[in-house]
Amino acid sequence: MFRKLFFYSLVAVLLAVSFGCNNYKKTLKTGTNEMKYETGMDLYEKGDFNKALQFFDILRAVYRGTEKGEMLTYYSANCYFQLRDYNIASYYYKQYTQMYPRGEKAEDAAFLAAYCNYMQSPKYSLDQSTTYIALKELQMFIDLYPRSVKKDEAMRLMDNLRAKLETKSYNIAKLYYKTEDYQAAITSFESLLDDYPDTDYKEEILYNITVAYFTYAEKSIYSKKMERYEKTVEAYNNLMYFYPESKYLKEAQEINKKARAHLKK
Repeated sequence: MFRKLFFYSLVAVLLAVSFGCNNYKKTLKTGTNEMKYETGMDLYEKGDFNKALQFFDILRAVYRGTEKGEMLTYYSANCYFQLRDYNIASYYYKQYTQMYPRGEKAEDAAFLAAYCNYMQSPKYSLDQSTTYIALKELQMFIDLYPRSVKKDEAMRLMDNLRAKLETKSYNIAKLYYKTEDYQAAITSFESLLDDYPDTDYKEEILYNITVAYFTYAEKSIYSKKMERYEKTVEAYNNLMYFYPESKYLKEAQEINKKARAHLKK
């Protein structure tokens, strides 16, 4: 008896699904725009974003500039967002803000457009073009909506992106340092300090600059040596100013002593 009930229930479900599928296809092909709109919205509410998009793609141009067109653009973006296609989602969120700048969802769309680029930002070792775009758009959102409840979240996301760029810059400078390209290492380390003066790598960077200047001076032609020994002493003084009890104190003092000895000759 139980098996029969299970079988009949399964058949009923399959028939309902088949009917629903056929009805959905029929509406997509021959239904009125109003029917398509209602069906698309129903599919969206049920979380069937791929099918909903088939209706939304047809209707956006039909209802362009109207209240329905506004919602179709926003919901299209949401569908792509839910499907994790952040590139297209960002496109439609931006389109919404451009077409409906005073729309009900304008603030949300502006934030989510930037957030989509945040989600596409790759790990620090890869090209960071998307990271810079995300930073720019998050800043634009803050400037446009300074009182938004999402402002703190936008700032947190920006901090995460800057940390990624900082790590990338640090690793590039460190690579120059390890391969003994001291001129490039010094330039990279100093640029990193200019861009991120409060970096957690600061103590190590100041020490590395001291070592790099001294080693660079040692390998330089005679006419360049004195200038680079002076830079070594200057770098050491910067390290001691910020970190008088630096963990690199012993090594740094020895380098400073040698550089000063050369300057006295």
